[in-house]
This record gives sequence, C-alpha cells and structure tokens, in this order.
Amino acid sequence: MDAERVAAAVSGWISDRAKEAGVEGVVVGLSGGLDSAVVGALAVRALGANALGVIMPCESSGDDAADAAEIARALSLNTTIVGLDEPYRRLLDVLPEGSELARANLKPRLRMATLYFVANSLNYLVAGTGNRCEIAVGYFTKHGDGGVDMLPIGGLLKHEVAALAVHLGVPQRIVKRKPSAGLWAGQTDEGELGMSYEVLDEIVGAIDAGREPDAPPDLVARVHKLMAASAHKKQVPPVCPIPRD
Repeated sequence: MDAERVAAAVSGWISDRAKEAGVEGVVVGLSGGLDSAVVGALAVRALGANALGVIMPCESSGDDAADAAEIARALSLNTTIVGLDEPYRRLLDVLPEGSELARANLKPRLRMATLYFVANSLNYLVAGTGNRCEIAVGYFTKHGDGGVDMLPIGGLLKHEVAALAVHLGVPQRIVKRKPSAGLWAGQTDEGELGMSYEVLDEIVGAIDAGREPDAPPDLVARVHKLMAASAHKKQVPPVCPIPRD
C-alpha cells in the first residue's frame, strides 16, 4: 500500500464530503485507540482547525482518555471532553433490568448522541472510525459507533490502518496498543471476535478478492456466520410494502 497516496485520497474525500454537505468541519470520537487516531489525523489533514476530537469517558479506563489526549497533542487535533459517567449511571437507574450486552452497548449509543449534539451545534458532520474488517463482520454497535455520516477508513483492513498510522505520525505506543472498545473491564476486540486481526484481515481480504482464505476453516466459517448475522446492521431499515389494490 502506498500510504501517502491513500492518505491524500482519504483526506481529500473527507474534504469533499464536508463541502457537498455544506458543513464547516467534522467531529471524531477519540477513544485513544488506533482507528480513531488515524481518522483524527486524516480529518486534521483535510480540514485543519475544523476537525474536532471528542473524548467521551463512560465508565472506561482512565488510560483511554489519557491516550486520546496524547494522540490529540501529537496530531495537533483540537479536542473537547464530555464526561458520560453520570448520564450513563442515571440512565441505568431508570431503565429496566438489562443484560450485560445491553448495558455495554448503551455506552456507544450515548457517545453517538453526544457526537451528533456537538456536530449539530457546530454545523459539522460525524466521521466514524470503523475499518473494513470490523464493518464486514458487524463488529460495531447499531446506532452507536455505527451511527455516523461517513466512514473514512471503512475500506482499509486493520494492518493497512496501522501502516497509515505510522505514516501519519500516530504515536508508536498507540499503534501497538491492544485493540479494545472499553465496553467492560478486560474486554478486547480480538477476544470478542474469536480471532486475531491478522487472521480476520486475511479472511475478509480473501473474501473481497474472491479467493480462498489462507486460514483455519472453522474461523472462515465463523466470519461468514458473523457477516450473515450482521447484515441488518449495514442496511437502511426496510419498509413494509403496503397493499393498495
């Protein structure tokens, strides 16, 4: 991959989307992880001071907010902090008893609402941080981190995002950081996916290219199953046809 060529193309694309929408800039949820760091860097390259990183701690590790602040300093990305700990707890107090998954998914949905509040206030768009392999298997929360206006790195596999991060000057410690959505203590992306990103990249890349993946058959079957089960996340909600005659 020619990292500079990709960086130029994606940053130009972000700028074009903003112009087409008639907005002033973009907001990015800055988690402290690799994907949001790369989107933040590309947004700064595209729009300069009109790129804003929003740091949204929500009963998450203090390291996440510290890493997000480090990323912002390294990339000269403007930031604002919105603490969601209390709103999250208050919502859980008034909601019915829910499952662990429902409680975990409430966090990205609160962050989505926060990003759109900030974006609407500034006449900005919301730039999502999903990469190609996560989108393919539906590894995102519907109407949470999946609720965005654009997906700048949605065509890049995880290893390509990492290569782009190095090119864009993302701190090396962030590039090497173990991916985690921070939904609960000890949670890791690879643990939830049931495979490493290296394997997932190979399988998704092979499927995209129409070739046989060089990966264990059980993991290939798992990816196909995840793709099928998450298809609804990637579609406009269907409208029931109404008989008129």
